[in-house]
Amino acid sequence: MKLEERADFFKALGHPTRLLILHLARIKPRHGEELAAILKLNPATISHHLNKLADAGLLTAKKEQYYQMYSPVEGIMNRTLEELARVDGGSSEGNMETDAYRSKVLQAFFKHGRLTQIPSQRKKRQVVLEKLLEEFEPERDYHELEVNRILLEFHDDVATIRREFVMTGLMDRTRNTYRRPAPEELAEGG
Repeated sequence: MKLEERADFFKALGHPTRLLILHLARIKPRHGEELAAILKLNPATISHHLNKLADAGLLTAKKEQYYQMYSPVEGIMNRTLEELARVDGGSSEGNMETDAYRSKVLQAFFKHGRLTQIPSQRKKRQVVLEKLLEEFEPERDYHELEVNRILLEFHDDVATIRREFVMTGLMDRTRNTYRRPAPEELAEGG
């Protein structure tokens, strides 16, 4: 789990209503109206809290008849505080600064999982491109239409993003086929 995902995890737990929802969903899967009735809250308020918990990876939803039934993500409650708070890889202070910069850029340019605009500054654009690149498996060929479908989930200007992937060396292009190089090839500079 990345640093910003961990922070989102703790933020989601930082509200008493969300803790109650998580507790109730642990007992048995629940739907929003049931939780609203139990907690004596507006269904829209419950929906807001359910979305926060789901976005943080704490709850999962499963459709049953007319309802979305919420339950904790399997194994999520077994994670220790030590595991969640540990910074992996012996991160140096420089790496933490880089990660903080990355988080700040991603927060500025992504809203509700969508890219609001492609940054004009090269350093920020690189951070955004690297984030989008995570959607692609290394050393796998993607047809241009498949790349477009994936990128459309984030931004409408897929042609610019594809072009930037190729120009920065994050992806190779041969005719209408795109390929993300292996991580070690990227580290070597192509």
